[in-house]
Amino acid sequence: MRNKVILACETCQSRNYTTQKNKLTHVDRIEVKKFCKLCNEHTLHRETK
Repeated sequence: MRNKVILACETCQSRNYTTQKNKLTHVDRIEVKKFCKLCNEHTLHRETK
């Protein structure tokens, strides 16, 4: 079972990316360093609700 999750930039709070995660093994929120178009740099993106 996989869930769709939305990743939001920590700096500007824009929701830039969507991904999937395994519902059974990942109980905590995903944190990934990705490129933000609005900030124009690589920032930390966290999973939103």
